[in-house]
Amino acid sequence: MVRDILRRQRPEWQLVTPGLLLLCAFAVPAGMLLAGQGEPAFNGVDTMWQAYSFTLHSPFWDAVNAVLNWAGYVGVLIFHTVLAVALVVARRPMTSIFVAASGISALALTQLAKTVVGRSRPEGAKVLTDTGSYPSGHVSATTAFLMVLVVLIARWWMTAIATLGVIAMMISRTYLSAHWLSDVLGGACLAAGVVLLLWWRFRDICTEENAKAGGRTIWAAKASRPLQAEERAE
Repeated sequence: MVRDILRRQRPEWQLVTPGLLLLCAFAVPAGMLLAGQGEPAFNGVDTMWQAYSFTLHSPFWDAVNAVLNWAGYVGVLIFHTVLAVALVVARRPMTSIFVAASGISALALTQLAKTVVGRSRPEGAKVLTDTGSYPSGHVSATTAFLMVLVVLIARWWMTAIATLGVIAMMISRTYLSAHWLSDVLGGACLAAGVVLLLWWRFRDICTEENAKAGGRTIWAAKASRPLQAEERAE
């Protein structure tokens, strides 16, 4: 069973290469910000997007983005914790470690980058913010959680949901004037790269652990047990 699962997995380079490219996509703007002392070459694009975001303001979207402001950080951290605990209960401790490591690593690297880069946030933020604008912590946390679900569930619909969720959070943070456009892009690239590289290291052991627990995929474990019993009987 494990051998069949591993045969269907993507080659390692298909995880490592995009993971490293995403981290580079995060690091290059960070280096430009440091070199340009807050005025990088892409500052004009950031300014234009911010001006456009102001034209979208309305009471309805203010309310929607207030919810996203909570969900994108506090909410996601709660969901991440619940998922990690649920996996322990489901007898998948190594997968739980992968989930926890993904969230903690993305959060720690995001806060470190905020301190090192030291970029100022846009003026007129509609929500309380901490210091350091690059990268976005809300987008980083949201991306890390949704990317974890993507690699664990491995279904096209989860990828679609995750993509929409990350885009929604990116738009929300610029709508609220909490971040520049490059901040949210950087947060997404950082978190996605971290999760892919961690999954590269954890994938085989998590797959084997899941198979021993009786599941073809983590979420289909219960449904697959009768099928496995029939296969053994034959």
